[in-house]
Amino acid sequence: MPLTSPDLSGGVRLPFTDRAEAGRLLAERLVPLCLEDPLVLALPRGGVPVAFEVAARLTDAGAKAELEVLVTRKIGYPFQPELGVGAIAEGGDPVFDDALLDRLSLTPEDLADTVWRERAELERRVDVYRGRRSLPQAQGRAVVLVDDGLATGGTARAALRAVRRLDPARLVLAVPVGAGRTVRALEEEADEVVVLAVPRSFYAVGQFYHHFEQLTDEDVISLLAGSRS
Repeated sequence: MPLTSPDLSGGVRLPFTDRAEAGRLLAERLVPLCLEDPLVLALPRGGVPVAFEVAARLTDAGAKAELEVLVTRKIGYPFQPELGVGAIAEGGDPVFDDALLDRLSLTPEDLADTVWRERAELERRVDVYRGRRSLPQAQGRAVVLVDDGLATGGTARAALRAVRRLDPARLVLAVPVGAGRTVRALEEEADEVVVLAVPRSFYAVGQFYHHFEQLTDEDVISLLAGSRS
């Protein structure tokens, strides 16, 4: 059953100071779930500092949760690349916004070249972030997918479907803040959705953080290395 917190309930004050604070608060909501053998998968780049704090506080048999990235890429409208018409996650198939495709008179076949380029970039980023490390075993484990917020939810949907194919025992989507419509739409993709705040007025994830700097690949690599030390 989804565990969503409407608006500013539960003592959550917006905006968050930064992603680290949001991650610590999110972890407080996740600890009571008593997840067995938890694997925390972060959506880079913004989800990594949130997930770092979550993984540090989720434990099983005295050990902190394993943290890794699950790389995704937005599939943009060819004539306006910043307009996302779908997304792809490593190990998964492209997931399209069918309603938007209809409005744009596009088919998935029309986007084949765009998907090919994004898949190539996805593989490059996997190599940058993980090198020779493979994605951890997810089968039979509790997997927590973490991002810094949900706006349209396209990449989160693609990621959830990719993880579901790995046969986790329990699949949890956890974010500090999300748009209400998106949160409701993703409830069917996860076993549980944990959201600290679902504000009535939602324009962009960054509006709910005092500090929302763009992260670099080096930032992601450093956080992943820190989680393993």
